[in-house]
Amino acid sequence: MRDEVRPQLSLPLERLFEEPGLAVERLPPPLAELYGGELGFGRPLLYANFVSALDGVTAVDPAAPGQGGLISGGPPGDRFLMGLLRAFADVVLIGAGTLRAEAEHVWSPGRVYPPAAAAYAGLRAQLGLPPELPLAVVSGSGDLDPGLPALAGGLVLTTRAGAERLAGRAPAGLRVIAVGEGEALPAPALVAALRAEGHRSILTEGGPHLFGQLAAAGLVDELFLTLSPVLAGRQRLGTQIGLVEGTALLPGLDRRGRLLSARRSGSHLFLRYSLPLGEVV
Repeated sequence: MRDEVRPQLSLPLERLFEEPGLAVERLPPPLAELYGGELGFGRPLLYANFVSALDGVTAVDPAAPGQGGLISGGPPGDRFLMGLLRAFADVVLIGAGTLRAEAEHVWSPGRVYPPAAAAYAGLRAQLGLPPELPLAVVSGSGDLDPGLPALAGGLVLTTRAGAERLAGRAPAGLRVIAVGEGEALPAPALVAALRAEGHRSILTEGGPHLFGQLAAAGLVDELFLTLSPVLAGRQRLGTQIGLVEGTALLPGLDRRGRLLSARRSGSHLFLRYSLPLGEVV
């Protein structure tokens, strides 16, 4: 993940641009000071958070741990924003590959940026959200370890065959939900299953295959993109991957973002886009 090194953020994110009229929630101190203003969302909402190199690479080796930190370089501003976005969420949605690569990680606000853990907890209480943030993992095969700490109190979205594979192995508190019959799980069915569980604010943190499926289906309302000042490079037969993988958008689907805000910390840019449905082209 992007929380390998944890120096404390000493200066607020510098606000470069913000579209007028955005929804805001009065953030408890010190969150407003560190963010450089207020932040809020309409609900229901599905929003994504990624980090990218200047050349569009989001992971050099997606199967290896620490890829986000390798790309971002571990700046405290990036981790602070990750924690803040998690604090607003009802649930975090990821693919099984992301879970396998980060098997020891726990997707909580305080884990990613401990200096603001108490303030994140205060924000969740203010929003009427439970203290613990559940994790939802997409796995068509059900081939994962249901005893991982990250899955405590969470969900596995899988096929009927995957649910049968996990039957009797899931610990108390972990829900296994069958949302499809075949190997592929349709993105609308995944989101519908989470909505049926009462989750109105869904944050997805990857991977690029899952994000591509959600974006192609027009289900991603907003994208938070940290642009890291690093060049990752690509090899023709290498393992480097970009923000969207396994899904072709252009030509055919116009998913053109509208910039909502831009912030800066050092040479890192923190960009927020809305992703209107667009048109078939």
